[in-house]
Amino acid sequence: MGDASAAGTAKAKRPATPTWHELAAVTDAKRGLWLLSRNRTGWAVCGREWDMVAVEPMAAGLDALAAMRAGTRRGYQVLADHLSDRLYVAVPADSGSFFENIPGVRVLSSGHQLLTPSTPHEGTIAADWISHPRGGTPPALVAADRFAAHLRELTSPAHAKAPMS
Repeated sequence: MGDASAAGTAKAKRPATPTWHELAAVTDAKRGLWLLSRNRTGWAVCGREWDMVAVEPMAAGLDALAAMRAGTRRGYQVLADHLSDRLYVAVPADSGSFFENIPGVRVLSSGHQLLTPSTPHEGTIAADWISHPRGGTPPALVAADRFAAHLRELTSPAHAKAPMS
């Protein structure tokens, strides 16, 4: 009897929150969406509401997002270019100074445009939404100072020499 009442009142488990690395993985399901989509992309103007931080290799940007514990369900504007192994992360406009002298990092601001999928389901291998704004709301922007600090730490010579456990 105790088991029946426990089963009846048990709440359904929410699916596990995917990691940044899982969202960026090129899977068979993602390839299938790319094949079925109409590959509609467009150019988004950078430097007005947000700047885009381009990080190479992509894994460095994903590691930095994970290290800063940026939630994958928050609606951040994060885009992958799998052909170039580059991750694009939206940060507040005019915050490029935080990213100066970080290896593999470039800021796209005023005068730059970025290829983006027209909808979350029409990505391509060169423009794949890893995370996108939800339901017509403005994108949540990654904190530039925190993101830059984690990128610096991940690309520092001390970190590169640290033993892996």
